[in-house]
Amino acid sequence: MSQEDQQQAGTQGSRAPVEDLASRASEEIGHQAYWRANVRTLLSLLLVWFLVSFGCGILWVDALNAYSFFGWKLGFWFSQQGAIYTFVILIFVYVVQMNALDRRFNVDEDR
Repeated sequence: MSQEDQQQAGTQGSRAPVEDLASRASEEIGHQAYWRANVRTLLSLLLVWFLVSFGCGILWVDALNAYSFFGWKLGFWFSQQGAIYTFVILIFVYVVQMNALDRRFNVDEDR
C-alpha cells in the first residue's frame, strides 16, 4: 500500500467518527423534537378532557343548565354523557395526531 493510499485511508477513517458523531447529534435533536411535540399533543388533549369533564361537568354546570340539549339540561348532560363522548373522540384525535407526528419525524410503523 502506498503512502498516498495510507493517507486517504487514514483521512477516511478519521472522518467516519466525526460524521457518525454528527449523525448521532442530529438524530438526538430529532428525538428531542419528537418528544416535545408528543408531550405538547398529549398535554393539549388532556387540557380539553379536563375542561370538558371537570369544567363543564362540575364548575360551570349551573351556567350550562340554562340551556337544554335533547330535552336535558346541558350541564347535566355533560356530567353524564358529554364527558364520556368527548373522551372517546379525544382517543381518535390522539391516534390521528400521533400518526401524523410519526410520519413527520419518520418513525411510523409503515416504513
